[in-house]
Amino acid sequence: MTTGQAHLDPQQSWHAALHRLQQQGEPHVLITQVTSAGSTPREPGARMVVTATHVYDTLGGGTFEWQAIAIARERLAAGEAGISLEAFSLGGRSGQCCGGFVNLLIDVFPGAPVTLALFGAGHVGRWIANLAAPLPWKLLWHDSRVEAFPAQAAHQPRLECRHAPRPEDAVAALPAQVHALVLTHDHGEDYQLLKALLARGDYASLGLIGSASKWASFRSRLAREGFSAAALDRVRCPIGVGPNGHKSADKTPYAIALATVAELLFLTDIAAEAADSAAPSGARGVAPQALRQALSFPNDSPITSAD
Repeated sequence: MTTGQAHLDPQQSWHAALHRLQQQGEPHVLITQVTSAGSTPREPGARMVVTATHVYDTLGGGTFEWQAIAIARERLAAGEAGISLEAFSLGGRSGQCCGGFVNLLIDVFPGAPVTLALFGAGHVGRWIANLAAPLPWKLLWHDSRVEAFPAQAAHQPRLECRHAPRPEDAVAALPAQVHALVLTHDHGEDYQLLKALLARGDYASLGLIGSASKWASFRSRLAREGFSAAALDRVRCPIGVGPNGHKSADKTPYAIALATVAELLFLTDIAAEAADSAAPSGARGVAPQALRQALSFPNDSPITSAD
């Protein structure tokens, strides 16, 4: 993985980059120098932001900064959210002649917790995009028609509009574990999108707009094309169905969109709870002992760390 200074972006400060990346829901790492002892390139409070391809601001350069960038990118690649402390003996671990000791707080933001792939910029699609705007989701909005998206979509954070004339290409470009909603203006396009998504199989959830009879017709065709009952059972159609299978009698675009977003919130909450229950229990964040060590520097010695 490339970690060197060639990707340093001098046009944007760390705080401007942090604000932009947070708004866009893009994965990034904030690195803060929290303690120093002896001769160090910069003082506590220095910060930098690291993404998979760019570095914003600097901790003073040198080998220890290069090592910090490498650590940040390894954790981004692994999807490891959370904070940790890293200790650097500049004369030991980092091989810099200035000596000194530095502790860095590494805060990993793995990106938006939910990515929604929305196919269709019609009435229901537009309402879904509007209702999802305040949520911390990333929205990938697709339509095969030219100029189908409303003008205000260009100003919505975490929203990417994609002209998608070929369903198979649009689906192939999606990241894994998206929540996909298929609600285009054309039943044939709906079918091709659904077929491509089922063939991938690595989505978090899959919903199709339409009636029970539409789904019965689609299901029969898809089964004949070789899709298993287990795969087809994962498709939600109609979308926006509440507890105990309740579906609102209000069929206006706003009501359908509202019920659909509520349904997605329920699905994502279940997934988040499952992830929390699988995580190790107990204390979270930086271990208290590591924090005490970072703030003390007993006998002017470096904090224990692998050189």
